[in-house]
Amino acid sequence: MSQLATEAPAKVIPAATATTPVAAGAEARKARIESLKPLVLDAIVPTASYYLLSKGFGMGTMAALAWSSVVPAGRTVWGLVKDRRVNGLAALILTANVVGLLLSLIAGDPRLMLAKDSGITGTVGLAVLVSVFAGRPLMTAGLKPWVTKGNAARIAAWERLSARRGRFARLERTFSVVWGVGLFGEAVARIVGAYTLPVDTMVAMGGVIAAVTITLTIVVSGRLAVGPMEQLVEADVESAHGVQGR
Repeated sequence: MSQLATEAPAKVIPAATATTPVAAGAEARKARIESLKPLVLDAIVPTASYYLLSKGFGMGTMAALAWSSVVPAGRTVWGLVKDRRVNGLAALILTANVVGLLLSLIAGDPRLMLAKDSGITGTVGLAVLVSVFAGRPLMTAGLKPWVTKGNAARIAAWERLSARRGRFARLERTFSVVWGVGLFGEAVARIVGAYTLPVDTMVAMGGVIAAVTITLTIVVSGRLAVGPMEQLVEADVESAHGVQGR
């Protein structure tokens, strides 16, 4: 049976290779880059490709969405064939692009055209919330590399804390909930604005709503989840070192 893969595999720094502070620092940077690679390939590259093709090269919406779906589609298929599991983040971006392609067929009413822009964001937000209830928080793929920083001790601490399914696991779910609510809320705000505000006003407000939503979501998720998780990881690392030093 296929499994939903939502965490980017983090490269562990073997203690034996970190013989000097310089070597350890270089390995840490390399490990962090490796741990962030799936996030870049599955989310950032497709999104950037869409904006580059549509805004930079003037490509039509359908064509830009189709071409920007190549990487997530390929990685989704590769995960199914090679590992017999679904790459959660790649599948999410692919689904959002497919929704965008379907919505791009909508034409006519200018307010409906404005409202359809919330379709992709709403789909992503809803998928993130569903993943939390399914026990596989999608946002963990981007959260784990930043908390562990590619460090072997921090990665080991993450695994120990996550396996206990206590406060750490709740914070992990909280991070995805905050982002899911934020993205879905942004979609709702766009729909409400599309049908209550003048069209010209809503066109100008679209970017503002997105910027405010992202900023607030980063701040709230940082305070409610990221900060406490980093403290727990650091405390676990110190505790593990203390046990080893006895």
